[in-house]
Amino acid sequence: MATTFDAPRTSARRGNVEKWGWIYMRASGVVLVVLIFGHLFINLVAGEGVKQVDFAFIAGKWASPFWQVWDGAMLWLALIHGGNGMRTITNDYVSNPTANRLLKGAILVAVALLILLGTLVITTFDPCPPNAAPGTLPSFCSALTR
Repeated sequence: MATTFDAPRTSARRGNVEKWGWIYMRASGVVLVVLIFGHLFINLVAGEGVKQVDFAFIAGKWASPFWQVWDGAMLWLALIHGGNGMRTITNDYVSNPTANRLLKGAILVAVALLILLGTLVITTFDPCPPNAAPGTLPSFCSALTR
């Protein structure tokens, strides 16, 4: 006897979005594993370990465009990956169409805002801003001006 399944709740248009969301989750997951383990190795294993991670360490790391791109890619991929997962959970468990749309809208706004703020921090970070009061700067900034 053949087993039949009910038709999925998704329309043809949304089904294509679901397919690409599924593909994105797999691809971004693989890339995130590399990015995260590289991040953990550099920050926690290489050098002096966790005791080296302070403001000066991050300032030195983000002085290199390579690490800005690395951390930026990790930020973007992780937030979109997490947002897509939350969207999938919302589709699976929230059957009320209005609540579903509101929750997915809130997820979209949260992900977009966090990506914007995180990218702004990574790209504009300056540990020794000009015209700052000398008492508010880290101790290594005075060594840079000599």
